[in-house]
Amino acid sequence: MEIDLHAHTTYSDGTFSPEESVARAREVGLTILSISDHDTTGGLPRAFAAADGTGLEIVPGVEFSALYDGGGVHVLAYWMDLDHEEFQAELRRLRDDRLARGEQMVRKLQALGHPIVLRRVRELAKGGNIGRPHVAHALVEAGVVATIKQAFTTDLIGTGGKGHVEKHAIHPVEAVRLIKRAGGVAVMAHPALWRDGVPAPDELIEEMVEAGLDGLEADHPSHDPATRARYRAMAHRFGLAATGSSDCHGTRYDPVRMGSVRTHPDEYRKLQRRR
Repeated sequence: MEIDLHAHTTYSDGTFSPEESVARAREVGLTILSISDHDTTGGLPRAFAAADGTGLEIVPGVEFSALYDGGGVHVLAYWMDLDHEEFQAELRRLRDDRLARGEQMVRKLQALGHPIVLRRVRELAKGGNIGRPHVAHALVEAGVVATIKQAFTTDLIGTGGKGHVEKHAIHPVEAVRLIKRAGGVAVMAHPALWRDGVPAPDELIEEMVEAGLDGLEADHPSHDPATRARYRAMAHRFGLAATGSSDCHGTRYDPVRMGSVRTHPDEYRKLQRRR
C-alpha cells in the first residue's frame, strides 16, 4: 500500500480539482488517498467517481477547524458518516464563518491601504471555501507582497496581525467527540503547527486522547526529522496511529507535494482497527 492521508482540492484551498487530484495520485504511485478538504466533504463524490475502477482507494476525509487559546487546531476526520446531520451542520457553520471572516479581512486590509477586493478573493477560491491562502494570493496579485508566505505576518494576515480576523470554531476536544459521534476516526493534523509555528501544547493532545483521538499526523512536510520522531513516539505511547501525509495543496506549494510523505501500512491498519 502506498498511502497519503491528507490532500486538498479546489473545494477548499487546493488548486487541483478532485479529478486532477486522483490523476496526480495515480501518477505518483499511490494506492490510497484521502481527500480531506477544510470544513467540507463537497469534493468527495467527484473524487469517488474519478477513482472508480482505477485501483486507487479514496478515504473520505475532512480537515476540521477547531480553536484552542487563540490558535487554530486542525483535526482530520476519516470514514465518518457523510450524512450525519450534526457533523454536517457544524461544517456548514464553519463554512459560513469562513466567508464572513474573508469579508472582514478584506475590509481590514483595504482600510490599511492595500488594493484588494472581495470579488477577486472569491474568484481565487473557485467556489470553494475561502481561506487565508486566497486572501494572501490576492495580496500577491496586488503587489503588496512577493509571495504568499510573506502575507502571513503581523503586518498583514498572520495570527494577531493587522489584517487578521479571529475564526470562530469549537474546542479541539469537542471536535474529536463530534467526529466520533459521526462514526469517524480523528487524527490531529500537523501538531507542530499550532500558533505561529509553535507546537500544540502536550496537555491539549492528552485531553484529545482522553476524548477519543485516534492518531497523530507525525510525518508532515513541515515537521523536521526530530519533530517527526517525537510525535511518532508520542503516538505509540498513547496507543495511537502515527500517520504520514503530504498535505498537498496542488500547485500552491512548489514542488507539488502529493505522495511526498506517506503513511506506513502498519499505521494505516492501526487506524482502520480504531474505526
